[in-house]
Amino acid sequence: MAEDGSTQSKDTQAWPLPSFYFSVNAGDRKVISCSEVSGLDAEYEEISYRAGDSKSFNKLKMPGLRKSGDVTLKKGIFIGDSTMWDWLNDTKMNTTKRQTVTISLLDEDGNPAQTWEVANAWPKKITVEGFKSDATTPAIETLVLANEGVTLKGK
Repeated sequence: MAEDGSTQSKDTQAWPLPSFYFSVNAGDRKVISCSEVSGLDAEYEEISYRAGDSKSFNKLKMPGLRKSGDVTLKKGIFIGDSTMWDWLNDTKMNTTKRQTVTISLLDEDGNPAQTWEVANAWPKKITVEGFKSDATTPAIETLVLANEGVTLKGK
């Protein structure tokens, strides 16, 4: 406990990392320059159980299988860059090459401060956002990755 009564040590960083400085590495597809990453989540299914001879009128809740949702990558469209489309087009009936996707939140020196691994990821959907003649925003493509779990990696 610190002198001021807080639990934060003087040795630790006082401010959280900003969310705008990150990198995405898609295995042998190398680094993908993304503008947004979402869906880094994990949860356990809930199993409800009540024994027939239990005197309690409540169900017990136990953790079941671990599951995770889809991870979404958004990036600007650049001339000649077909990384996401190539990965999607490699997907065939049960023969896609799955990748370990590593997403790192970077410190001010560009070093990974926090890293998540997305296991056995494969592209299940790609979307190109609509175009408008009066818009000034960049063209964006979105890749949705199915996966078998997101884990936080130690430093």
